[in-house]
Amino acid sequence: MTTSDPSRDAIKGRGASWNPQNRFEKLEYVLDEDASPSDDEPAPLPRTLFLRDPTRTILAHNDSPDVGFDTSINPYRGCEHGCIYCYARPSHEFLGFSAGLEFETKILVKEDAPELLREELMSRKYEPRLIAISGVTDPYQPIERKLEITRRCLAVLAEFRNPVGIITKNHLVTRDIDILQELAAHNAVSVHISVTTLNPHLANLMEPRASRPELRIAAIEALAKAGIPAGVMVAPVVPAITDHEMPAILTAAANAGGTSAGFVVLRLPWAVAPLFEKWLEEHYPDRKEKVMNRVRDLREGKFYDPQWGVRQRGKGIFADQIASMFEVTCRRLHLNEKKYDLSTDAFRRPTTQGSLF
Repeated sequence: MTTSDPSRDAIKGRGASWNPQNRFEKLEYVLDEDASPSDDEPAPLPRTLFLRDPTRTILAHNDSPDVGFDTSINPYRGCEHGCIYCYARPSHEFLGFSAGLEFETKILVKEDAPELLREELMSRKYEPRLIAISGVTDPYQPIERKLEITRRCLAVLAEFRNPVGIITKNHLVTRDIDILQELAAHNAVSVHISVTTLNPHLANLMEPRASRPELRIAAIEALAKAGIPAGVMVAPVVPAITDHEMPAILTAAANAGGTSAGFVVLRLPWAVAPLFEKWLEEHYPDRKEKVMNRVRDLREGKFYDPQWGVRQRGKGIFADQIASMFEVTCRRLHLNEKKYDLSTDAFRRPTTQGSLF
């Protein structure tokens, strides 16, 4: 059961300002007008609640041909970064929560993730393969600074020399350069930093608790200087708001030492569409219709098309323009010229004797 109040104003430090109805729940709480916060008594700011995730497995598998990996680790479910456009928001509905405020204020924590990972890698049934961290929510969201679950998972992967690909929008990834260098020595790691905009004000509105844009570019530089293959994901490209920034973002990443790049066009599955539309009303009311119409143009009249190969790029003239801008800029900056095919050749299972040392 969720409480819906789409009339609520923007909340400082949060991407969403309300909880849309969970599509799997039959009951919905709707606030009465008398119960709504007034100007004299504003509603208290929602605090983040961390809940223990009792899962007994840690490796998630997918058969999607357009994501670049089939196995991933998600140390956290829900994400305090609060990115309003996040395609992962609807995943919280499977847990009985809302894709709105609850996605960024009720975070499930997999405290046993490193131990579970070790068990799975030690199994003779496990075949060495690329593991992505994270496939859904950011592995370096703020609580990671304290809990270090992602860091401990990386330490296990380094011990086994199992290749890992990381995508994050948090400068905190640089804390783990020591472990990432161990993996890089065996051609077993790559890191991509997600950058949506270089405008700090816009980033603060769209991604309120993620690292500032300049810190994300600094993370690419620090990783590259440490000998760790690093690149940028221009994601998502938001039509009529950030699409014009693509060349500048790619240039900043290349100047910082990034050698690879990718992009994803904004997609609005399920509850993300009304959440994003409400965010536009709060922050960019003059552009709302243009943005939403452009999203429809990219999806043949819909807000989302789940078709593989289409969901991340879109279709039509605007999709072609974005793709062309990306390709031309990458060629100019010599991005993606070198392929980083991560290797499982160095994989090993530590022996009991080896662990003594």
